[in-house]
Amino acid sequence: MAWAPDGSAVTERIAVATVGAGLLALSHAAATWPPTATLALFGGGALVAFVAEAVAVRAGLLAHHVGPQLTGVPVYVLFGWTGVVYAAFRVALLVTAGWPAVALAAALATTGNALTDHRGVAAGYWTYTDALPGPRWRGVPWWNAAGWAVVSAATAALALPAL
Repeated sequence: MAWAPDGSAVTERIAVATVGAGLLALSHAAATWPPTATLALFGGGALVAFVAEAVAVRAGLLAHHVGPQLTGVPVYVLFGWTGVVYAAFRVALLVTAGWPAVALAAALATTGNALTDHRGVAAGYWTYTDALPGPRWRGVPWWNAAGWAVVSAATAALALPAL
């Protein structure tokens, strides 16, 4: 499968950068967090995000046009999701603790996605359908933000008991 809709190497570089950033976040967590918290956030979080994304793909809400994929979900994005949530959670933990930190991390990660997701749509890396009515912001439907909030909160919450 081609990396990009147009066959360019740009998407390959984006995928490599995303994986690299995720591995950097994982390395930081491994060096500074208890192993159980690191495994919970990165392993459990990748599973939560993968399942949520696969459900959305299977429901016909979106389609990815970048490979390689597993059940319609590009493999490289698993690193991006967990890396973003980890960074957001660490920032949140600087100002609060417990469940308020989980909520703040979800808000930060969702905001970060809202500021970048439209670029992937514009580049043709993924498309959203009109299967669910409602507002869009820069081509991204409302339910994407709702999904990011839920997945980010669930991912951060997985690490909370081990911290």
